[in-house]
Amino acid sequence: MLSFLPCPLIVILSITLTIFNLAFWSLLITVFSLVKLLLPLQAWRLACSRLNNRFMQGWLLGNAMVMRLANRMEWDIVDNSHLNPDGWHLIICNHLSWTDIVILGDLFRARLPAPKFFLKYELLYVPFVGLACWGLDMPFMRRYSREYLLKHPERRGKDVETTRAACAKFAHLPTTVINFVEGTRFTPQKARQSRSTFQYLMPPKAAGLSLALAGLGEQFEKIVNVTLDYPDCSGHPFRDLLCGRISRIRVRIDEIAITPDLRGDYVNDKQFKRQFQLWLNDVWQQKDAHLVQMKEQEAQPSAASNRANCASSSDNSNSE
Repeated sequence: MLSFLPCPLIVILSITLTIFNLAFWSLLITVFSLVKLLLPLQAWRLACSRLNNRFMQGWLLGNAMVMRLANRMEWDIVDNSHLNPDGWHLIICNHLSWTDIVILGDLFRARLPAPKFFLKYELLYVPFVGLACWGLDMPFMRRYSREYLLKHPERRGKDVETTRAACAKFAHLPTTVINFVEGTRFTPQKARQSRSTFQYLMPPKAAGLSLALAGLGEQFEKIVNVTLDYPDCSGHPFRDLLCGRISRIRVRIDEIAITPDLRGDYVNDKQFKRQFQLWLNDVWQQKDAHLVQMKEQEAQPSAASNRANCASSSDNSNSE
């Protein structure tokens, strides 16, 4: 544990180890991805994909080790799941920070196949990250405003094609697909701007989730519904993670059965689209209620002293 060290020194060590861990594993993934691209034999491609998935697990383990090295954390986990490590799973989760990826990776790296994320297209150009995620066949999604689509109608449906192509690749090996269905990190400011009806969540975006279920619905064993909360450091969780200030993490894991009525044509069937949006909104209402319950526990006397060690929450916490 390095939490006894001064914050600047912890930050330097955390960033150095995190970059080294990312560079090492992403380089391996990129090399074997290029080999897979140059030798497009199906058996060879599958072998390279399996190896890349192992490299991904190595990256997750390295992140977990850095996190535990820098932080003295208390975990509060309510786990109502029964997971198959050799099956296909779809994880949905609220989104607060880049820290979420580290936490989810640590929670499920030994319980589920290597995770795949739906990523913003801009991440393709991030050093190490972009090429590695491309090599792992993760889909890069473009976000267009309504005004842009009115001027460029030919761009409509591009994310649909990207999701379908990704799901076709995921069908060959057991996969965990992680979808932050809010599409962006939650902050009070963003919630006000989006007119969110939830206290601690952004409005969920149903399209990507529905298309994933349509593409791999029969292979997905279940939806794993994860609710995260950083009760003492909710303003800047990633900054606090690097500084060794994460003291508590609350997690709730629930299962949602994938019934036939959750699979349909989201693009062309308006009735199904409306039905799916109502279902997802109900799931988010329950998630928000769980978060309200978690937040109420902060009234305990010990929470006040823990919060004094963390960065204060801010409406403008967009630096992560």
